[in-house]
Amino acid sequence: MNNYSISQEAIHDLNEIADYLARQSIDASERFVRRFAEKCRNLVNFPNMGRSYDDIFPNLRGLPLDNYIIFYQVIKQDIEIVRVVSGYRDVKSLFLDDEET
Repeated sequence: MNNYSISQEAIHDLNEIADYLARQSIDASERFVRRFAEKCRNLVNFPNMGRSYDDIFPNLRGLPLDNYIIFYQVIKQDIEIVRVVSGYRDVKSLFLDDEET
């Protein structure tokens, strides 16, 4: 594996999460963003460390981070972060909506 990229949807997700956390604690928001980047760097070296969500969307994998899930796909030699969402969301419907567009 070489690199990771972050989709526009995932960037939007991260901004919303960081804003939400910052309203409670700037430090918590900054910690979350740092830990997110660390997890992404680890994924580059260990792309299969996340759980498979193939039943929801082809080649989809997820890695927990606090109460959130980093959803990603392995594409050739790279990792694409596709979404970062609360683990309490109905993930299946989230990706079904993406698939239908």
